[in-house]
Amino acid sequence: MQTDGRDHEALIADLVKRERISDETARLIFSPAFDEFRARLYEAADKVRLETVGDEVFIRGIIEFSNYCGCQCDYCGISSHNRELDRYRMDFDDILETASHAYGLGFRSLVLQSGEDRSYRASDICHIIEAIKGRLGMAVTLSIGEWPKADYAAFRAAGADRYLLRIETSSQALFERYHRDSKWYDRHKALMDLKELGYQVGSGILVGLPGQDGPGLLRDLEYLERLRPEMVGIGPFIPHPKTPLGNQPAGLIEHCLTFLALLRLYLPDSYLPATTAMGTLAPQGRQMALRAGANVIMPNVSPLSNRPGYQIYPDKIGQSDDAETCQRCIEDLVLALGRKPNLGFGHIKRKIY
Repeated sequence: MQTDGRDHEALIADLVKRERISDETARLIFSPAFDEFRARLYEAADKVRLETVGDEVFIRGIIEFSNYCGCQCDYCGISSHNRELDRYRMDFDDILETASHAYGLGFRSLVLQSGEDRSYRASDICHIIEAIKGRLGMAVTLSIGEWPKADYAAFRAAGADRYLLRIETSSQALFERYHRDSKWYDRHKALMDLKELGYQVGSGILVGLPGQDGPGLLRDLEYLERLRPEMVGIGPFIPHPKTPLGNQPAGLIEHCLTFLALLRLYLPDSYLPATTAMGTLAPQGRQMALRAGANVIMPNVSPLSNRPGYQIYPDKIGQSDDAETCQRCIEDLVLALGRKPNLGFGHIKRKIY
């Protein structure tokens, strides 16, 4: 195993060239032995970010419109495991009013996110999309879980531009251990359906799941390379006390940033968010992510009354900030890093490589 500084510099040079990574190297990269060299990896990824997607940080507002969920994911605070959670569900008028408010603040890209709440029919989701597209002309991203392919097609026909659906882990065994009522292949098939239907697809993984290791994270990277999604979100595992994994240790911010940097190197033109979860795990987590290759931030524009009920993990940042405050905070954060905030549509421009 490589241990001296010169060998590590050579390793980073190989990563920049997108050389294949061995399991031994993956163990090294996600071990304390690599800690003093992580900053160099982040710098290399940030340089590739500048060269491929530029200095803009795309800002997309999120409306968390329902915290009802029929799934039993062992790490998620809004899963049906959590019987103490006060549930809410926004109706059409509330969603459209919130979207209109975000539009008035300058947002032109909107993410509609919920648990897997089948109280909304596919036709209801289509009605919401059509209203936002027709009245406001905003780019619409859906993050509402697994649906039949025919429903995905209906959402696309109604005007949805993007769909976020994280694979969470490329390991079928890990996925089905922590998603007791779900199958890995169904999640993978849903991603294939979304790509076939012409969505800009977002996926991603959880870093720090119990049982995950360096070679497992390498398999995740290889899966995402093959999938080549337009956006990849990296969420650190943060234990929620009302879930079966509530007593497990949280993932490490260093591992999240390392995986993010590797994504920028191996999927250079994909859009990579500096997630709220990273900012919750570490006070400067989002800033660190933006220095390690990220180029998207998705602030919450949901009504303040709903924020306490949509905590997939505890102590989520921004719960007491209204949409205007969130927007100003994010724009100031981006500007302080010498980057350019962009509240526009943010459609990806794919490159050939």
